[in-house]
Amino acid sequence: MNPSFPPTRAAALAGLGAMRTQSYASSRNHLDGAVTHLSPYLTHGLLNLPEVAALAAARHALPIEHKFVQELAWREFFHHVWQHQGEAIFSSLHAGPRPDADYAAAVPDDIRQARTGVPVIDTAVRQLYACGWLHNHARMWLASYVVHVRGVHWRAGADWLVAHLLDGDLASNHLSWQWVAGTGSHKPYLFNAENVARFEGNERGWASPGSVIDTDYATIERWARGTAGLPPAPSAAAGTVAGTVAGAGAGGVDEPPLGHRPPADLPAPALLTASQASALAKTLAGREVWLVHPWSLVDPVSGQRSGTPGQVLRLGVWPAEFHARWPWSAARWRFVRTAMVAASDQVVWADSPTLQQALAKAASVRCTDNGHLPADWPADWRQPAARLLAEPERPCPSFSQFWRQATRGYDKHQAWHRVRSDDQAEQADLYGD
Repeated sequence: MNPSFPPTRAAALAGLGAMRTQSYASSRNHLDGAVTHLSPYLTHGLLNLPEVAALAAARHALPIEHKFVQELAWREFFHHVWQHQGEAIFSSLHAGPRPDADYAAAVPDDIRQARTGVPVIDTAVRQLYACGWLHNHARMWLASYVVHVRGVHWRAGADWLVAHLLDGDLASNHLSWQWVAGTGSHKPYLFNAENVARFEGNERGWASPGSVIDTDYATIERWARGTAGLPPAPSAAAGTVAGTVAGAGAGGVDEPPLGHRPPADLPAPALLTASQASALAKTLAGREVWLVHPWSLVDPVSGQRSGTPGQVLRLGVWPAEFHARWPWSAARWRFVRTAMVAASDQVVWADSPTLQQALAKAASVRCTDNGHLPADWPADWRQPAARLLAEPERPCPSFSQFWRQATRGYDKHQAWHRVRSDDQAEQADLYGD
C-alpha cells in the first residue's frame, strides 16, 4: 500500500472522485479500508474540507453524524486547539502515565532505520520513507510503540514523523501523538500483535506474531505506566522479516535526509534581501497581490474572484521563519515546490519583515490564513479558510465538546449537502468551485 501523490489540483480532484464513502465507516480502521488518501492535498490547500464533504454528500446523502464527516472535523478540531493553545501544543498538555523526564529524548536508530524486529513498526517506517504517507492506524501503532514500548518522549517521535510526512500538519500530528501518549487524552493508546492482525486486512508484512508486542494488554500497560520497566531494546543486529534494502544497513533502511532548504537539485530562491525587497516593492506598487504559500497552493486567479487574470499578481512565498524551524524530506520539498511554481507568477524566500517591505506599496495583499504561517504576517493579509463546521465560541479541550458546539442547532440526521447550502455562495466566492 504505497500510494502516490502527484502535486496537482487535478490529481487531488481525481482522488476526490475515487472516494468510497459508503464503506468508509465500516472499513476505515483496516489498512485496506476505504480511506481517501487526500490528506497531502488537504494539508497543502489543493483541496479544502467543505468540498470533500460536499462531494461525498452529493453521492450519498450523508447525515451530519456520519463517521466520514466526523473524521474530517478532527482536522478542524486540532487547529481549533492550536489556535487557542498556541506553542503549548508542542509541550505535554497535561501529565501522562509517567513524568516527561522518564522518557528518552531521541528516537533510537533502530526505529529510524526500520530494524526493530517488529514487522508492523519496520513496515510502517519503510512505507513512511517510500511515499510520505501512512494509514492513520499505522501512525497510531508507530506512535504507541515509540512512546509506550520504547519509552521515547512523544515530542521526539512527533517531530521525527512530521518531517517525513507529505501531509505533515503540526496541529494534527503533534496533538495526535499527545492523544496516543496520554498527555492530550484521558489514557494512553495501547496496541498489541492481536490488534495488528485484526486490522491489517489484505496488506502483508504488518502481522507481528512472536515479536515484543505479541503480549497481553496488561503487560503493555505496565510498560506504559513504568510499573514494570520496559522490554529489552533490539540488539544492533536486529533485522526484519522484510529483508534488507540496497544501500541500507543490515536488515534496515537508511533514513532519508531532512533539510531546512530544498535539496540541491531543486532550484530555490535565496533569502530576500532588503535591497531586493525595495526593488520588488516598486514592481508590486498598486497591484493586487495574492500570496501562494505551502498551505495554500491552489491557483488564486481561478480560486479568488477579486479580479481578473493579469490584475492579481500571484506571489509564491517560502516563509523563512517556518522553514528555519521545521525540516522537510526531499519528497515534500519537491511536492510543495512543484505545486507552488505552477500556481505563482514569482516565488520568493522571505522572512516576515522583508516580505512586508516588499509588499508595502501593493494595493492589497491577501492569503488564505493557516496556523503554520509566521505570526508576524499582518492580520489584514489573512483571509479565513473555508470551514467544514462553525467555529465554537469557546475553547473546547475535547473533540466531543467541539463537535457538540460546532453542530449545535443542526438536525443530526439531515443530509450534509442541505446543511451547507446556505453558505454555498460564500464558499464559491472564496474558492471558485
